[in-house]
Amino acid sequence: QVQLVESGGGLVQAGGSLRLSCAASGRTISSYAMGWFRQAPEKEREFVAVISWSGGSTYYADSVKGRFTISRDNAKNTVYLQMNSLKPEDTAVYYCAADYGLGYETRSDEYDYWGQGTQVTVSS
Repeated sequence: QVQLVESGGGLVQAGGSLRLSCAASGRTISSYAMGWFRQAPEKEREFVAVISWSGGSTYYADSVKGRFTISRDNAKNTVYLQMNSLKPEDTAVYYCAADYGLGYETRSDEYDYWGQGTQVTVSS
């Protein structure tokens, strides 16, 4: 079992930055691809970014490409999402998730473990 706990969310003005962290426990995440997803009110959960188990490959949703950066520190069992140039449409609950294996997926149903989420609110 892998337990995931997100932190770093909050209220920020448009154009600002936040860094989300996802701390894992119970098992090392070095064998897992790690993804970030988000869900806005009355919308479906959507893919944001994913990083491969080694950190060598990343992939982003078009809506965040060039503004968000995903990274990981396997020694700390932690994944990060640096969010810059935030927009009101980025407002959502952000979730991290772990997907066992060598690939990296954008579909939420491919992921094995999920955190509880952290709220990000961007004011205009």
